[in-house]
Amino acid sequence: METFYRTHNYLIEHTYSPVRRLLMDEINWNDRLIGIKGSRGVGKTTFLLEYAREFFGKDNRECLYINLNHFYFTECSIVDFAAEFRAKGGKVLLIDQVFKYPDWSKELRYCYDHFPDLHIVFSGSSVMRLKEENPDLSGCVVSYNLRGFSFREYLNLMAKISFPVYSLDEILADHMLIAESICSKIKPMAFFHDYLHHGYYPFFLEKRNFSENLLKTMNMMLEVDVLYIKQIEQSYLPKLRKLLYLLAISAPCAPNISQLSKDIETSRATVMNYIKYLTDARLTNMLYNKDEAFPKKPAKVYMHNTNLMYPIRPSDVNPQAVRETFFYNMLHKGHKLNLGIKNAHFQVDGTYSFRIEESLRVKNNAEMYYAIDKTEIGEGNMVPLWLFGFLY
Repeated sequence: METFYRTHNYLIEHTYSPVRRLLMDEINWNDRLIGIKGSRGVGKTTFLLEYAREFFGKDNRECLYINLNHFYFTECSIVDFAAEFRAKGGKVLLIDQVFKYPDWSKELRYCYDHFPDLHIVFSGSSVMRLKEENPDLSGCVVSYNLRGFSFREYLNLMAKISFPVYSLDEILADHMLIAESICSKIKPMAFFHDYLHHGYYPFFLEKRNFSENLLKTMNMMLEVDVLYIKQIEQSYLPKLRKLLYLLAISAPCAPNISQLSKDIETSRATVMNYIKYLTDARLTNMLYNKDEAFPKKPAKVYMHNTNLMYPIRPSDVNPQAVRETFFYNMLHKGHKLNLGIKNAHFQVDGTYSFRIEESLRVKNNAEMYYAIDKTEIGEGNMVPLWLFGFLY
């Protein structure tokens, strides 16, 4: 136990989080079992350690971070460790990489039922279906999703400013005033392209080649987050990788499932399942017509975020695809998006129609909103695209 306390204190002292994540204030930390899901690379470990630093501080033995990658947990159970931690005055146990431990959901349920004074916060892959695939946790776990940096978070970091979050309704009603306020302090367009290329994943701050690091992360998503968690045989990895490549080079696209099944030599049903796994892993996004959902074929498949578009074909990234992908990704938190109608790219919350355009030089349709790329301040129903990066 002392070894884990020493590791905890070292990590608290040496982990650097340049941006305070909005999720920190959205979580009800009074809940006794909390799951933090997110794709690989978005900063789940850092988030847990920042919680420990902010709420408990260094050398406070009431909170302890552990990683189930540790070989110690090949012999010691979560239940036994939690019992010992609690007996020594522990109150909050932070568990990282929970899916690496067999029967983790059963043991967390036991802790929940038998240790009512112990709070457990655990992290896991976005591929995990906490309640659907783990009935042991039904009725006791509250899950949250940690996303990559929004454009607002990236801008706050790079410019050392603290811009607030705006709701979609606020942006649509007052986008000119909001944009003018922001542009009086900084030129957001000076940062926007860099964000689209490398600003979503916090590891762009590391002194490593970002594209190579992201490619490695994408492969780890496939090999661990999809194959391992979904228990798919390793021999199917080349099919998954090829499917992701084919989708990436054509996204956003209406997927031809029959052709894809021929290309990767598997059934149509398997292709659909694989696309769903890629979406769960936050590698792709599926866009459906209104009132449709999986297992139906999506109307379009997008990459999950713009950063993922560049390493695969760096010299052939379609600017319009980047614009639409950014818009989808930023509104994906808290809003329902469907395929647009009547020349709109998206329908949002069943109410708003949006078209994504390069510049203000468009034929204006008063029945829809326009997200405009190359402008700092919009007008009327034409909203700067970058401003949708302030939704979280």
